[in-house]
Amino acid sequence: MKFHIISLFPESFSSYMKSSIIGRALRAEKISINFYNPRDFTTQKHKQVDDKPYGGGPGMVMQAEPIIKAIQKAKGQKRKVKIIFFSPSGTVFDAQYAEDLSSSKKYTDIIFICGRYEGVDARIKEIFEMEDVSIGNFVLTGGELPAMVMIDTIARYIPGVLGKLESNETLRNASPDVYTRPETIIYKKKKYSVPEVLINGNHAEIEKWREENK
Repeated sequence: MKFHIISLFPESFSSYMKSSIIGRALRAEKISINFYNPRDFTTQKHKQVDDKPYGGGPGMVMQAEPIIKAIQKAKGQKRKVKIIFFSPSGTVFDAQYAEDLSSSKKYTDIIFICGRYEGVDARIKEIFEMEDVSIGNFVLTGGELPAMVMIDTIARYIPGVLGKLESNETLRNASPDVYTRPETIIYKKKKYSVPEVLINGNHAEIEKWREENK
């Protein structure tokens, strides 16, 4: 899967994308991530990419033309492309949505449009087919965090990213509570032990416990 991120702040992705599972996936070329800064697509002398909203109101709105050019660059001649525009009123992103995107042969590339300020000129939606997506019923400063959330979640369904596909919690019977060694810990003279069912080696009972404690 190839991810394309249109953002005024591509540097905000740096530390996260270089770390842990996503970093390994990038180095192993299981996924790729490319950035497109709208400021690189403006002819404005001072690289301004926003302006006052028509109809009045607070804040500034990102101009359509730099975004359009960035989308054109990201899309190129690719045919299996999905464009995602982040909006609190959009389709709610969940595990099923991520799995569908990762396993679908319909898309090889996903373009994320990360808005800022008061949003992006809506005419980009008239020019390109895209889907409004929300990661929750709240408002964020920009689309960068939702893009990271979606990339992380989608990537976990791509074979080879997690090493073992069964490591993906949504594909197996998993409890939100997990335990490791030592079997007992003491805090302020009180003992805290691992549930006995996880120690006795009875896999049927373990699976039942996990099912009951989802």
